[in-house]
Amino acid sequence: MDENDALIAAVARGDDAALRELFSRHAPWLAARLRAVLPAADVEDVLQETFLAVWRGARGFRLEGSEGAWLWGVARRQAAAWLRRRGPTELLLPSSEAVDGRDAGDPAEAAVSAAEVANAVKVLGPEGSALREVWRLMYVEDRTVAEVAALMGVSEGTVKSRAYRARRLLRAALRPGEPVREGGGR
Repeated sequence: MDENDALIAAVARGDDAALRELFSRHAPWLAARLRAVLPAADVEDVLQETFLAVWRGARGFRLEGSEGAWLWGVARRQAAAWLRRRGPTELLLPSSEAVDGRDAGDPAEAAVSAAEVANAVKVLGPEGSALREVWRLMYVEDRTVAEVAALMGVSEGTVKSRAYRARRLLRAALRPGEPVREGGGR
């Protein structure tokens, strides 16, 4: 168990000093990544929401993953919720890696990755099309399959098959020439 894992474990036990230490170590890079996807005025609020969610959810952290990826996942979900509360958005929330597999910790890399994704989304059809709408709701707004099904008025199975097709099309558009693997979940 490394230092960050120990800090998260301490946070899970209710140690607020550990939360402050985790914040001081990780808030700067999280803020830099959030600036790539959020208006500057919202970054501090989302960062606070992120560490509040870390405080509440630290017991759910599993040691087999990277604490950085876990923290970024929490921040992405908080940013998506923040954007959802503010209304429709076209902002993309990049994953913890750029399209080509490089670490997107650098805001410039995250912006390039987001631009590549935005361009590739065109393969899903025009805005408002079924595939594009499923992609937007699930992967930009971070909604669940059940939420998307209810919003679109279709079955969960339909949402899953559309999401699968959207992922395959995006993967092919983002990595031309690379064979598209079968399977893969969300």
